[in-house]
Amino acid sequence: MIRAAVLGSPISHSLSPRLHKSAYKFLNIAGEYSSFDVGLGSLKSFLGDKGEQWTGFSLTMPLKEEALTCANVIDPLVAKITSGNTLINREGNWHLYSTDVLGFRSVWDATNNHRPSSVLIIGSGATARAAVAAFDSRDTQIHVLHRSISREDSIRECAEHSSLMFHPWGFSGNFNDYELVINTTPKFAIDDLAAEISGKPNGTFFDVIYDPWPTEYAKRWSEMGGLVLGGLELLIAQGIEQIKLFTGSEIPTDELRQHLRKEFNL
Repeated sequence: MIRAAVLGSPISHSLSPRLHKSAYKFLNIAGEYSSFDVGLGSLKSFLGDKGEQWTGFSLTMPLKEEALTCANVIDPLVAKITSGNTLINREGNWHLYSTDVLGFRSVWDATNNHRPSSVLIIGSGATARAAVAAFDSRDTQIHVLHRSISREDSIRECAEHSSLMFHPWGFSGNFNDYELVINTTPKFAIDDLAAEISGKPNGTFFDVIYDPWPTEYAKRWSEMGGLVLGGLELLIAQGIEQIKLFTGSEIPTDELRQHLRKEFNL
């Protein structure tokens, strides 16, 4: 039986409990999934009394980086992007994984049969690093628009093949120049930029936010005729990968994805 939960702060808005419970029912798996508000600096204390009765935990902000200091075993991909979103309990040891990278790839691959030639990532935090690793390719040029120069080295560690270019927040370039634009910043952070969208966008806008939805930028991009991918698609994709880790077995991925898209009216 699965016993799991999502951890983070704030956590009341999280749709992970709804996603996992619906998936367990669809797969006919016995399982419980709840949520706990765990703030920055509190993860190790929280895990202290969680024994083998717990299968694992999903992690959201602000715990994805802190988790590296709490895990007994760290997956190489987690070490590369210095971010993990899934803790698995194996014989009393916490194993840390990231399903965000596979989640990004899965959402893109659902509507495309090639790697994007150019990607603009807005933000440079944990989710941005996962996005860089997801689209790292010799055929892809990755641009990062951000405020924190101090994060550039950690972003570089995530790209083994792509060429990288960094741009300051006052960047005056055209977002329409990129095949894929990914927003990884907090909600409302780029709302003011929506008015700058003029003409039909050539590329795809991928916003990791799902609350509120649509964001002002996603709404404007769609109104101008551009393709938009939302945070619920990413939540579903990375959640399915977490369920694989929780069960330790293969599951009917395509069928579950379609079920969960119906669950969230996508």
